[in-house]
Parts: sequence; C-alpha cells; structure tokens
Amino acid sequence: MAKSAALEAPRGQARLRRTRAVREGLEAYAFLAPALLLLIVFLLLPAFWVFGLSLFRWDLISSNPDYVGLANFDRLLGRDELFRKSVFQTVYFVAVTVPVSMALGLLMAVLLNAKMPGRDFMRTAIFTPYVMPLVATVIIWSFMFHPYAGVFNAVLNAFHLPKLNWLDNPRTVLPAIIFYSVWQHTGYNVVIFLAGLANIPPELQEAARVDGARAWSRFWRLTWPLLAPTTYFVLLVSIIGSFKVIVPILVFTGGVGGTGSGGGPDNAAETIGYYLYTQAFYSFHAGYAGAISVLLFLIILAVTFVQMGVLSRRVFYS
Repeated sequence: MAKSAALEAPRGQARLRRTRAVREGLEAYAFLAPALLLLIVFLLLPAFWVFGLSLFRWDLISSNPDYVGLANFDRLLGRDELFRKSVFQTVYFVAVTVPVSMALGLLMAVLLNAKMPGRDFMRTAIFTPYVMPLVATVIIWSFMFHPYAGVFNAVLNAFHLPKLNWLDNPRTVLPAIIFYSVWQHTGYNVVIFLAGLANIPPELQEAARVDGARAWSRFWRLTWPLLAPTTYFVLLVSIIGSFKVIVPILVFTGGVGGTGSGGGPDNAAETIGYYLYTQAFYSFHAGYAGAISVLLFLIILAVTFVQMGVLSRRVFYS
C-alpha cells in the first residue's frame, strides 16, 4: 500500500506540472490574441488576397472583376519593358544603398561606442533622420537638390564644378535618391550596431590590447567576427526595406497626389515598389499591381533564402 502511494505521488506531480503548463500556455495565447488578430486581419489575409487578385483584371471600382488567369504574369514577364527597367534600377538602388548605409552605420557605431564628449547628443542627432516624418525630410532634401538655390549645387560651385539638375536629369535622379536613402537609414544601422557592440564583453578588448593588438587588428579579428549576428540582421532588414522603396521616389519626382508624373525623367528612378504603386492607384490596374506584388514577394523571398543559405553558416552566436 505504501509502495502504491509512493508511485502515485510522482504521477500526481507530473499531472500537476502538465496542467500548470497548459494553463500558462493558454494565458500566454490570451495575451497574444489581440496582436495575433491584428496580424491576421491586416497582414496575412491581405497577403493571400493579393495572390488571388493577381489572377484578375480589376479597376478598383467595378464590382465584377474579370478572371484572366496568368495573363497578368505573362504580360509582366514577357512584354513589359518598364517593369524590366524597374527591376534593374531596384537592384542598382539596393546594391548601392545597403552596403553604403551599413558601412557608415558600422563606422559611426564604432566611433560612438568610445567615450567622448557629447556622445549622447551625437547618437541622438544621427538617429533623428530615421524617426523624422519621411515626407517632410524628402521635401527638405528636394530643396537641397534645387538646381539654382540648393545646398549641393552651392557646394559644387564652391569647388568650381558645374551645377547639376539633380532631380530632372536621368543620370542623377536615382543617385540623388540613393544619397537621401543612405542618410535616412544610416541612423537605424548605427543604433543596431551599437546594441551589438554593447554585447561584446569589454574584457576581450582589454585582453587584446594587453597582448599588443592595434585598433585595426582588434576590430578585424575580434569586433567584426563578434558582430556577425548583428551584421546579418542589419543586412537582411536593409535589403528587404530597400526593395520596397516608394515614398522618396514619389515625392522627389513629383508623383504626389497620384499625378503619375513620378518615376523621374525617362523613368530613370522607377523601382518595382513605385511601379506597383502607379499601376494600382494611378492607372487603376489592381490585378496587374497584384501580379507585381507577387513577383516582388518572390524576389525578396529568393534573396532572403540566398542570404540565409550563404551567410547563416558564417554567423556565430555566443
């Protein structure tokens, strides 16, 4: 009898632990339910709806969209020269913006990680462009790019260089937008890299310094490898965000208000995201815009999988 009671006690404790675990799990899901509901309603359901929309021809007004199957994709991949141009320009935008903003963010983070006068103020000033209203900053920069009264042409004139018509020249409009985007996103990268630097034990830096390692050697052989997870995260987020750029192009090139005049001269600043916007809300080709959305999703998904396959093996987590 005593032996049976001794066996029953652990079983009762195990059931009690399972009951407690189930109750805690239900409580966790109850707290998560509002956020999950918003995620499903405003993100997942619209995403699946866009996949279905890409198979129809719809002008956002009529109540009976026409089913066209894969005709939107056939036109997009086979006959749309502007889409192919937008893909090339998007890749160019991403290939320049992401590495430059990451390199500047890492450099500034390393400098601001050291003790110096006014460090907190400098951190705040560098991060401010990222949290400022996007349209407001783009409008300010559009004045800075003004061909006659702009700051950038004043600087060129000071060095006796010819003035540039930044936003009305097919050769300079996309570089101008890239310049703005680097300024706007570098502050975010600085904050993330500073968080990564804060997680590196200072004892490692001190030990390397005692062993005679110079600043560059300490950065290249110690700091940089330990920042691999942070760099991987910043790269992933930056590429995804850069592929979806719309607002700077919309404001810089005069497409505000759905006038359709954006994209720059000769559509030199047309990107996939901006082309999607004009097709949906200017030309009212909602089904065609849905097809563009699907292809943009697949491009970002492919790029993300390549990054995960190639770079995740080089990332070491402590």
